[in-house]
Amino acid sequence: MQCKRMARQGKRAGKRPQPIIRREEAAAAAHHGGAWKVAYADFVTAMMAFFLVMWLLNATTEDQRKGLADYFSPNNLMSHASSGSGQPFGGHTAFDHGAMVSDRGSVQVLPGRRPIPPDPGDDPGASADAGRSGGGARKAAPAAVDVEREPPSTPTPALVKPVPSAAAIKAAQSAAQSTAQAAAEQRQLEHAAEEVRKAVAGDPALKALAGQIAVDVTPAGLRIQLLDQERQAMFATGSTAPNEEARLLIAKITPILLRLPGQVSIEGHTDAAPYPGPDRTNWELSAGRANAARRMLTDAGLPDQRIRDVTGFADHDLLLPAQPLAAANRRIAITVLREPPEKAASAPHG
Repeated sequence: MQCKRMARQGKRAGKRPQPIIRREEAAAAAHHGGAWKVAYADFVTAMMAFFLVMWLLNATTEDQRKGLADYFSPNNLMSHASSGSGQPFGGHTAFDHGAMVSDRGSVQVLPGRRPIPPDPGDDPGASADAGRSGGGARKAAPAAVDVEREPPSTPTPALVKPVPSAAAIKAAQSAAQSTAQAAAEQRQLEHAAEEVRKAVAGDPALKALAGQIAVDVTPAGLRIQLLDQERQAMFATGSTAPNEEARLLIAKITPILLRLPGQVSIEGHTDAAPYPGPDRTNWELSAGRANAARRMLTDAGLPDQRIRDVTGFADHDLLLPAQPLAAANRRIAITVLREPPEKAASAPHG
């Protein structure tokens, strides 16, 4: 009405009427509410329940799962564990030993205690007098007492750890001692072998013979082999007399052998060439050279009691079987033997 009135007034005044502009405000956006939040919370709760069920299936045993199932079905009176009546889980918790299964809430059938029969050694006359004098009730009294008596318990055998015998303990100690002595002896032999190598390499007079000595530790003991070379022999051809280089070499290694406790075995070897003489063979030659090595060791200070054996092998134990005529097959082998276990066990220890 006011707008029309203003238009008429404008016409009367001779003015051009002004257009009327109407502005309508846009309706506010509709409010979406919180229904999605409820749906999301339901989804999260369902996922939590799902993962909880999966964890329970993985973290429990079959008996524990049966106990959980019995707890949520309390109406099953004859179930294995009728939890739900009385304490939860039939009085068991997740921290009890074993599964969460109990018989405490279920129906139980317990065997009764049978009365103990009378001793056959009792006086039969007394029993007859008791029966004639109306002692039937008095006769039943011992049975009542017997019913209240606790049944004899079977003793549980104790888990006793067997005690080793003195012989077993002594055998174990002897084995451990033998192992320790063998290890110490091995270290001693290896140290002596290194000393022999250094002694020969460090002597200028024996420098030319460094390639004619072989030192190694074998299961038998420390073995030192004096080898011949082409145009450089320890003994002249067909002779048992050693040259000066052989004497110097044996005199150099003898002090090292004196520090070892074992006995000494000496072996003589030849190559496969036949002995040139008509009345001798390689057997006599190898044995004679081994005996010559024994004399050189004793002359250098090794006691004769330390020599266990002197043996000639001729050409029956070649160092180079593929080359039977090689000079290295002509050799003297000196072995410091390992001590027997029984002798090492009885030796005093410092």
